[in-house]
Formats: sequence, C-alpha cells, structure tokens
Amino acid sequence: MTEEVKAEQTTIEEIVANTTIADVYNAAKQLDGVVKKTKLIESPFFSDMCGNNVYLKPENLQNTGSFKLRGAYNKICQLSDEEKKRGVITASAGNHAQGVAFAAKELGAHAVICMPAITPILKVEATRALGAEVVLHGDTFDDAYEKSLELQKKKGYTYIHPFNDKEVLLGQGTTALEIIDELKDVDAILVPIGGGGFASGVALATKAVNPQVKVIGVEPEGAACMENSFIRGQVSSLSAVDTVADGCAVKTPGDLTYAFCKKYLDQIITVSEMEIMSSLLFLIEKHKLIAEGAGVLSLAALNKLSFKGKKVAAIVSGGNIDISTISALIDKALIARGRVFCFSVQLPDKPGQLMNVSRILAEANANVTKLDHNQSKVTDSFKKVALDITVETHNHDHIKKIIKALNDGGYAVDIIY
Repeated sequence: MTEEVKAEQTTIEEIVANTTIADVYNAAKQLDGVVKKTKLIESPFFSDMCGNNVYLKPENLQNTGSFKLRGAYNKICQLSDEEKKRGVITASAGNHAQGVAFAAKELGAHAVICMPAITPILKVEATRALGAEVVLHGDTFDDAYEKSLELQKKKGYTYIHPFNDKEVLLGQGTTALEIIDELKDVDAILVPIGGGGFASGVALATKAVNPQVKVIGVEPEGAACMENSFIRGQVSSLSAVDTVADGCAVKTPGDLTYAFCKKYLDQIITVSEMEIMSSLLFLIEKHKLIAEGAGVLSLAALNKLSFKGKKVAAIVSGGNIDISTISALIDKALIARGRVFCFSVQLPDKPGQLMNVSRILAEANANVTKLDHNQSKVTDSFKKVALDITVETHNHDHIKKIIKALNDGGYAVDIIY
C-alpha cells in the first residue's frame, strides 16, 4: 500500500470521524423552506404483510420527485458567489439531474447537466425546464460522465457528485431527522442504496440522534455494489449491473459513502427484481402512489426483516418514472403475482374446438384478454392449430386450476409466462 493511498484513507477516516449531527442540522437549516417535509403515511397493508407497524416516508412527493434535491441544494448553497457564477456541472439522466437543476436555479448558479444522447426526451425537457443547460453526449452514462469531466476542466465548473460528497450526503441525512421528529419511537429505518450517499446521510443522522434505531440499507440483487464491497472489505466494483431499479444501478460505491455505511449501517438486505416490481404494484394499488423501481426498494425488503412488532419507517425515495416503463413493470408484476397467465394449446383443426376451450376457461372463471389462433405455428402437423391465450387470473392457485381443467378436457398446456 502506497503512502498516497494511506493518506487518502486517513483523510476519509477523519471526515467520517469529524462529521457530527450538528452538520446534519446545519444542512436542515439550509433546506428549510426549500424542500417539502414529507409526512409519514401509516400503511395498514404493508404492516399486515410483514408483521411490523410500517410508515412510508414519501420522498416521491418531494419537489423534483425525489430525495436528490436535498443533497444537491445543500452542496450548491455552500459554494462561494464566484463558484456559483462559474457554474456547476454533473452527469445524470435521472433524479440527480433535476435536483441539481432546481437547486442551481434557486441559488442563482448556472447548471450544466450531461446526459446520454439516448435519454428519454421527457427527462431532458424536465431538466431544461428547471433552467439547466443540457449537453447530450454518447450512448451511456459513462460517456456522459467523461464529457462532464472534460467540460469541468475546460470551464472551471464545480462538480456536484450524486453521492460521494460530504455536503451531498448531509443534505440527504435531513430525511432521517424528519422521520425521527415525527415518529420519535421509530425502531428501524429502511433506506435504498445506489452509490451510498442517501444511506450514509440517513445512517449518520439516525445513529447520532438515537443509536438504538436500526438503519437497514436495501439494494437490488442485480446491483448490490455496497454489499459486494462489504464482503470484500474494501470499495469494489461489480462487473455489470442489471436491475429495474435503474436509479440504483451503480457498479461502484463511493469511497466516502463506503466508509460512512461501514460505520453506521446495521445491515444490508438485497431484493429480487420480482420483489421490486410486486412492491411497486402494491404501492399503486393500496396507496395510490407512483414510484420508480429504486423508489420501492425499502418496501421490497419488508418481508425480509428479522423482527416483528416494531415501528418501521420505509423510505419511498423517488417517483420519476415514465408511463411506458411503469406499464411494463406493472405487467411483469401482475405475471409474478399470478394475475396474468399466458399459455399455448394445440387444437385439432376442426370446428368447435375454439368454442370448447372458451367454455372451459369461462367455467374456470378466467377472463380472456388476448387470443392468437395460428395454424402456421405448428410445424409438425397439418391437422393442428396453435392457440396462444392470455387470461386474467386471481393468483397462482387459480392458474393451477385452469391448467387442470384444460388437461381434463384433453388439452396439453405449454406455459408461455
């Protein structure tokens, strides 16, 4: 290990050791009147589901639609007038972009946001509407990130990192102060982890106010960069990430956020893609709230808690999701919960067979939503017709009954999904 690395680690350790609750309260003062103090929502549904008393912290209702505004504003308001005049820059195609744009506009700073050229136009326009200059570059986040570093060096902008920055994580930590102020006897707080800035701030603030409160980070199984680093004992990178929680699709946590999480987090829980999508659907159905994939990670972890009968605050971190994406996620969640069933049967090519299958499905109380009757799909027989059917169902037990009814009627079922 080189002396330079030792010095860097010592610096990070000193930052962690010297950061106190006073710093979080100072951030809260800066944010007063700027961010919404989103009120907790008690959830009888999620409480019954997991055996704890669950309260939602709806940061999806925050200005700009996520918690990211807190950190961006706290960072930018610390800059000198000269730094604000030169401007700030970041790379983001999501919540951080809008948080930086909003904060910069409020504080009179010029903001430049580098986004991949493939970023949906709605996100681009939403960021521009907040007064930021948007630079579209490359096909990936990494391309946009490299462009932002190039422009920073050329123009002298101040870089606003999405998570690996002390002032940013302090701003995010104000979320925990609001939870504890409203629910003073809270037993545990669940917070999503992407690069670790949100979890760092929430864990720091919570433990400083009440060390008895558990702080549990939640990551998607397909992007568990912080858990991977914990296991390896140092900041480590994943070879790839793959998750519907795109706001948490981070390969490498920050070195600063790793140190804070290592010191203050009690546990990390990972959740599957189906658990994320199912939680999104439950949130829509039971609370009429819209969130993005990363926004419901805390809800997806509720059934994996090792305790019962406790007061749990689950942070819904963001709600910026486009209609086509949410539609696809809902469809997948319905399939995972046995609410949609698609299958194929082969019918003898003679009159009455389609009516017979329809009768069986009607008697099984399955509502047909799509049907494809195609003789050309059967390649091994000229006397059979392939019938692909999609039906609305109640649950997985209902699907089993439908399959049995079709089998009893002489039809073999090939499950498509």
